[in-house]
Amino acid sequence: MLIAITRAVSPAINQCEIGFIERQAIDLANASQQHRQYESLLAELGAKVVSLLAEPDYPDSVFVEDPAVVVDEVAIMTRMGAAPRRGESESLARALADYRPLRWLREPATLEGGDVMRIGRTLYVGVSHRTNRAGIEQLAGELGPLGYTVVPVAVRGALHLKSACCSLGDGVILANRAWLDLDAMAQFRIVDVAPEEDRAANVLSIGGSVIVPASYPQTAEILERSGLRVRTVDVSELMKAEAGVTCCSLIFEG
Repeated sequence: MLIAITRAVSPAINQCEIGFIERQAIDLANASQQHRQYESLLAELGAKVVSLLAEPDYPDSVFVEDPAVVVDEVAIMTRMGAAPRRGESESLARALADYRPLRWLREPATLEGGDVMRIGRTLYVGVSHRTNRAGIEQLAGELGPLGYTVVPVAVRGALHLKSACCSLGDGVILANRAWLDLDAMAQFRIVDVAPEEDRAANVLSIGGSVIVPASYPQTAEILERSGLRVRTVDVSELMKAEAGVTCCSLIFEG
C-alpha cells in the first residue's frame, strides 16, 4: 500500500524560512484548508494518508519531505541545511519507525529531501543552498551497499533540486533548464515548463496522475498535451512559504 505521511500546517508558518522568494503574509486558515484538500487528493489517488499533528515550534514542519529520504529498505533521517528546522526530525522519525529502520546523517553533512529525486534505484541529489557534498557522500555511503546509485546535480537559482525538476515517469522529466545542470540526466526526455511559469517544475506523480499546482495552468496544459492525466490543486497560500506539491508529503510503499 502506498503511504503518504503529511503534517498539519504549523500555526507559526508566517515565521517560515524563505530563500528565493519575497516574504508575504500567509493566511493560516486558508493554508490549512488548501493542505486538507491536498491530503484528500492524495487519498483519492490511492495513498493511505498518515497525518501528523502540527508542530507549533517549527514553522516549516508541514514540509515533511525535507527531514527524510525513504527507500525500500531504510529511512535516512537527514540533517537539514536550515538549522532551525532540525528539530522537526524527532516526531517524523517516530512515525517512520513504524515502516522502516532508521539511519541518521551526521555533521558536517547537510541534506534535505527536497533535493532528492529518485528514479528506480538511482537518486539524483541537488548540490544546493540546503544540501552539501558531505551530505551527498554520506547518503551514498548509506545507500550504496543496498544497491542504490547517488548522482550529484548542480542546482542554481532554486531552493531544491525538485524546485527545478521532477520525474514524470517513463523516462521523462519536467524541468526548468535555467535552474540546474541537466548533464547527469542526458538519458531522459526533458519536458520544459511554460516560459512564464518558472516555478512549475515541482509536480507530483502518483496513482497514474500528475499533481500540478493550479497556479501553473500553461504547464498543466503542456503535460496534458503530452498524454498525461493532470490533477490540479490550489496550494497558492502554501506557496508563499516556498512550498511545492512534493514537499508536503513523504510518499513510499508501506
